[in-house]
Amino acid sequence: QVQLVESGGGLVQAGGSLRLSCAASGRTFSTYTMGWFRQAPGKEREFVAVISWSGSSTRYSDSVKGRFTISRDNAKNTVYLQMNSLKPEDTAVYYCAADKSSVATMSRGSGDYWGQGTQVTVSS
Repeated sequence: QVQLVESGGGLVQAGGSLRLSCAASGRTFSTYTMGWFRQAPGKEREFVAVISWSGSSTRYSDSVKGRFTISRDNAKNTVYLQMNSLKPEDTAVYYCAADKSSVATMSRGSGDYWGQGTQVTVSS
């Protein structure tokens, strides 16, 4: 069992930055592929970024590539999402997820465990 708690969301102006964190419980964090997803009002949840258990492989959605960076610290059981050059269309609830599958599989939306989400609002 893995419990995930996101933090770091908030209100920011367009062009600004935020860093999301996802703290995981349990001793097996380092064996999980970790991902970030988001859901905007009235829209389906969408993939944002994913990182392999070792941190050696990452994948991003086209909409955030070059602006967002996913990273992890296995010693701290934490995964991060650095978000730069934020746009109003990035406004959403951001969710952290953990899965035993590959980076490719998780980028298609799989997740064994999910956090409660953190709100990110980007004003124009």
